Amino acid sequence: MWEARAADGRAPELLAWAREFAVPALEGAARVELFSAPGERVLLIGWWEGTEPAAVPEPPAGLLARPVHRWSFNSEYVVAR
Repeated sequence: MWEARAADGRAPELLAWAREFAVPALEGAARVELFSAPGERVLLIGWWEGTEPAAVPEPPAGLLARPVHRWSFNSEYVVAR
């Protein structure tokens, strides 16, 4: 999981950057989802099966309000409806 907070007023640019550069960097992922959230946040989640996750490039510093956060999780339970 990759989460970034855009500099004031720059969320649309950060989202566009993520769509153009971050999503393609996750080639090989079983699934990729890109979200936007209140507070000028952009979230990218990639699902990996049996391979090491690919690294997401750093966005241009001017787009960010703070450094990017990254977390790795293991799926423990899924409910499909």
